Amino acid sequence: MDSVVTVVGPTASGKSDLAVQLARRLAAESGITAEIINADSMQLYRGMDIGTAKLPHSERGGVPHHLLDVLDVTEPADVATYQSMCRARIARTHAAGHLPILVGGSGLYIRAAVDRLEFPGTDPGLRARLEQELAELGPEVLHARLHDQDPAAAESILVGNGRRIVRALEVIELTGRRFTAHLPDHTGFYPCHQVGLEVPRPDLDERIALRVRRMWEAGLVDEVRQLERQGLRAGRTASRALGYAQVLRYLAGETDESTAYDDTVRATRRFARRQQSWFRRDPRVHWLAYDAVDLEDRALAIIRSGPPGRSDTGVAPDGAATAWTPATATTPGSGSGRQS
Repeated sequence: MDSVVTVVGPTASGKSDLAVQLARRLAAESGITAEIINADSMQLYRGMDIGTAKLPHSERGGVPHHLLDVLDVTEPADVATYQSMCRARIARTHAAGHLPILVGGSGLYIRAAVDRLEFPGTDPGLRARLEQELAELGPEVLHARLHDQDPAAAESILVGNGRRIVRALEVIELTGRRFTAHLPDHTGFYPCHQVGLEVPRPDLDERIALRVRRMWEAGLVDEVRQLERQGLRAGRTASRALGYAQVLRYLAGETDESTAYDDTVRATRRFARRQQSWFRRDPRVHWLAYDAVDLEDRALAIIRSGPPGRSDTGVAPDGAATAWTPATATTPGSGSGRQS
């Protein structure tokens, strides 16, 4: 058994809750033990709990969760490292006869884990030169250069994401090919059932505003203040996380708290739109309404529709699908109000 399930979609769509409920029902109804693997780049970080809507232990329903809290905020996160960690965890889950469920909104991380994606090498000298240009010229200038060389890559990378802009330019110089030429072509590394949560834009905007309000009420500012003492401001990746970047500016006196709050809402809404655009390009994702009364049943029908192909078309299965169980599964449990 080498299949994988993914639950994807924009932030605040309910992915984490759905994954837990699917795992619990698979165990109860089919004797399948499922384990959840995080595919949110910022939930990799210890201490970044409130601002990433990390599911607390009390809401995980006894389902094993992996690749949460594996990095310090000073450590960089990159997709190649995640690919290695995630595939190692998937291999251990398969070896136990269990079903891995990848959950998250980091589109490239999902693709790196489940698709055939190889990463071009790096050149320290070239990287240093580009990073120096980034520091001297700013991300806008380098983003414009990237747009000239690879418009599709520029479209997918935020202007303020200097680290990804530098990487894209580095790959272009090293290989002589567009950065987007190295992205996966929807050829799976594993047979994979992919479930996507569809949220209409007005609903999504409202859910994001509610999420940010709850984060503030839960103490996001204090969480960032604590992480700042642990080196968050120096973390190249963690310091750019939504909410954390805005609060860091507030703590530095660059803005007031009200502006940081409003900026977080706006930035998260923009990010959610980019997530929707990214996942919509994958024809293998089976899209389900996030608020469907029978959401779990529909998602389970997808998972139980039979062993998936490595290039699944994304066509929704019939309601009366045959239950699928891992070939090596023996007995159930033989192994070890969020909006995400």
